Amino acid sequence: MLDLTNKIALITGGGSGIGKAVALLFAKQGAIVCILDMDESGGSTVVAQIISEGNHAAFFKCNVATQADVKKVVDVIYNEFGAVDILVNNAGIAHIGRADATAEEDFDKVIVVNVKGVYNCLYAVLPLMRLKGGVICNMASVASSVGLADRFAYSTSKAAVVGMTLSVAKDYLQDKIRCNCVSPGRVHTPFVDGYLAKTYPGQEQEMFEKLSKTQPIGRMGQPEEIAGLILYLCSDEAAFITGSDYPIDGGFIKLNT
Repeated sequence: MLDLTNKIALITGGGSGIGKAVALLFAKQGAIVCILDMDESGGSTVVAQIISEGNHAAFFKCNVATQADVKKVVDVIYNEFGAVDILVNNAGIAHIGRADATAEEDFDKVIVVNVKGVYNCLYAVLPLMRLKGGVICNMASVASSVGLADRFAYSTSKAAVVGMTLSVAKDYLQDKIRCNCVSPGRVHTPFVDGYLAKTYPGQEQEMFEKLSKTQPIGRMGQPEEIAGLILYLCSDEAAFITGSDYPIDGGFIKLNT
């Protein structure tokens, strides 16, 4: 079950965090993993780990916010491997601030990466997937479903991701393309550690525990847990699932009342 043998899987932001966990898990399940990331060091390190474990992967430096860059990389991948079977739109950035405290340049940056970046990848990959079908999984967030304090731009961008997911799922049903998204709660990634160190120096552990307890389950998620759900949604076992948003949030949406 959950076999991805010889599937060509594109994972954006695969050099760290959730994207890294997805890349490692997909490779173990037999996929040929193509990591698209701006972080050449991180992406190359993940690829090296995958290869050292006897699996297959390649790194492609790519700015998802630039359509020409995405199109060029996707064309290279298609010409080399002959297919694009799976796309995981994971790359994204965060932002903290309310509407009246979000500068225009910060808002634009979040939208161009989190929204246009997803669109750019869809635009490049969908024509190739229409040839024989495929699976897409987008990274949304609990911020798309509930009001999170001081997350105006980020919440806006992730709500857009859910909308794009539904649109693609509807438009490409007849092309045998499935499209879903996942909405994680707080996940313990290097971003979280960096944020705490920068914002609460000397109080990192205290604030980590405080943030962990905002989820009813009492802890943050692990990247590998999110990767497990994404693997299922991209596998043949999930062939009857499309147009859905899957919270994976320790009960945050439904139980945090």
